[in-house]
Amino acid sequence: MDDRQRYDRATAHLDPPFALLDLAALRSNAAGMSRRAGGKPIRVASKSIRSRPVLERILAMDGFAGIMAFTLPEALWLVSTGLRDVLVAYPTADRAALAMLAADTRAAQEITVMVDRAEHLDFIESAVADVRDRHEIRICLDIDAGFIAFGGRFRAGARRSPIRDADQAADLAADIAKRPGFRLVGLMAYEAQIAGVGDNPPGNPALTRAIRLMQARSRRELIMRRGRIVQAVTQIADLEFVNGGGTGSIDKTAREKAVTEVAAGSGFFHPRLFDFYRGFTGRPAALFALPVVRRPAPGVVTVLGGGYHASGAPGPDRLPQPYLPCGLRYDPDEGAGEVQTPLLGQAAEDLRVGDRVWFRHAKAGELCERFATLHLIDGDEIVDEAPTYRGEGRTFL
Repeated sequence: MDDRQRYDRATAHLDPPFALLDLAALRSNAAGMSRRAGGKPIRVASKSIRSRPVLERILAMDGFAGIMAFTLPEALWLVSTGLRDVLVAYPTADRAALAMLAADTRAAQEITVMVDRAEHLDFIESAVADVRDRHEIRICLDIDAGFIAFGGRFRAGARRSPIRDADQAADLAADIAKRPGFRLVGLMAYEAQIAGVGDNPPGNPALTRAIRLMQARSRRELIMRRGRIVQAVTQIADLEFVNGGGTGSIDKTAREKAVTEVAAGSGFFHPRLFDFYRGFTGRPAALFALPVVRRPAPGVVTVLGGGYHASGAPGPDRLPQPYLPCGLRYDPDEGAGEVQTPLLGQAAEDLRVGDRVWFRHAKAGELCERFATLHLIDGDEIVDEAPTYRGEGRTFL
């Protein structure tokens, strides 16, 4: 059977909309990521998973250790359920969550929070000031890994930390060391311009050449700069980890001596945005099904819902991909709609009311904000169900 036949057979008793996770594809993707890491552990980015049982499945596989969370309340919840070693990848301004962290022995041992300036330290101190018998808070220092050229006129990469050089990092590390109640344990630098930008986009050779040139220069610059920063910070603090990379750069980042672990998340589900890399391929693992509810004209079907746009700069690449059956496309005048989505193409001729169209989300974990459950498929049958964060009544953003 092909994938569409397998998915239709396994879910024949379900009424769409619903979401599924193909466990064989998940395992294949995870094994490929682990091989690319070359023995260095991969910290699992929870924002790309957003299902606690699926996180547990991944962490039980060889090569994966620790979680990279996106909010402190999320981290507190994950630790309360028994998960360990959670790095919050973004600074927090949640006073209540910080007070809970400082007051909870186990959470304080298992959670590390992110800072990139003294102002963050001031805020944390203020938030926990009234906590009696508060515990030491573990700190990770975030470094800007973006690529800057032409005297600052060109920049590629996410706008994260203001810290770019070794002196700046050492100064903040020294500030952390002087303040009671903090312990600097980690350093992070996420090279989004490499890890999150495909180097093999279709149909634009000039853009492809420009991306590859930018990424090559960025890698060379970052290897040297990250190494100097790590060397400077380790003169002040004993670091437990130096985190870098993402799904698109696992193999390259893992080769850096200064990096002790890499982060990845999207590669497990392999959403549409990760189709365009030379260095690796994956199998689509997370999909959602929408029912055909109309046939308004020859070569046109309409499905229920579908407007599940991904975050980021708006554009066609942020829309879900009509995946199975092959050969369907959006109406350019309507796109993916709030409550209905027309689809055009020859494949529409063979679809009837009640049939499924299978979609891939442009990004990974955001799909789980739309569904309470992931139906776990192995072969041509559902073997389990996994609640998403939403399904467990948790929404963190």
